[in-house]
Amino acid sequence: MMSGINGAVVRKKRIALNYTQEKLAEMAGLSRSQIQRIERGNVNCSIETVKKIARALGCEYSELTEPDKGE
Repeated sequence: MMSGINGAVVRKKRIALNYTQEKLAEMAGLSRSQIQRIERGNVNCSIETVKKIARALGCEYSELTEPDKGE
């Protein structure tokens, strides 16, 4: 099953934590290029991938699948 991850939210949270794409990728067990594609909105993710990113960012899964509210 695929999930609509919000790449802008991922990027905003990553930058707020002062993580590079490489650090986030390492923490989530993904490749840097996959993080790049997610942030650009060029890829659909499995639910498991979204959960890995959420854990690495210390946030809830739902925060990454909702539209960016401009907070």
